[in-house]
Amino acid sequence: MKKQLLLISLALALAGCDKPEGPVSYTPEMASFSNEFDFDPLRGPVKDFSQTLLNEKGEVTKRVTGTMSKEGCFDTLELHDLENNTGVSLVLEANYYLDAESKEKRLRLQGKCQLAEFPSAGVSWDTDDNGFIVRATGKEIEVNYRYDSEGYPLGKTTASKDARLTVSSTPSQNKRKKLDYTAVSTLNDKPLGKVKQTCEYDSHDNPLSCNLVIVDESVSPQVTHQYNIKNTIAYY
Repeated sequence: MKKQLLLISLALALAGCDKPEGPVSYTPEMASFSNEFDFDPLRGPVKDFSQTLLNEKGEVTKRVTGTMSKEGCFDTLELHDLENNTGVSLVLEANYYLDAESKEKRLRLQGKCQLAEFPSAGVSWDTDDNGFIVRATGKEIEVNYRYDSEGYPLGKTTASKDARLTVSSTPSQNKRKKLDYTAVSTLNDKPLGKVKQTCEYDSHDNPLSCNLVIVDESVSPQVTHQYNIKNTIAYY
């Protein structure tokens, strides 16, 4: 009987070792790119993903798609803003992201796959000791980025000569539901808008679908917009 109890205790101890204590942190590339290009960051060994924003009429207004290497680099990234008829499609080649159609060099990289410079715009990015982008500087602009201890993007502050735009995000206290967040934005310390998001999650603690409410406080009376976000995620 003692031997059986010992084996059971050992099995339980080993099972306890295999169980993760919490969700994996966000990588510097995922956190930095999502902060810079305005999409929801994802955890874990993501192979490819899409995020689609739909308005109250069910119309697609924005879409982000990407493919990633096993090392966590963005091999491709497409950003489309259908409301404003703008978009870009990037593909990784050596230490640059190229325009997928023209093959023009758009973004220079540092290290394996982190942003370093946007030459045509005169913008360069600085990273901290952990590889996260913490600042972008241009001729007349400076952007400072913030993250929590798990690498979750907490927002950024964009300063130019006459304007200071700050976006601050507060994620859920539930570490497995970071994308349940509230955010506020201000322009020169005056309220600009509020955002609240709630999501359904997969086994990797990534959002599968989300409800997004945006309150525009820059107009009077203020206007509320509601959106749905549909995500597809494949893993290695």
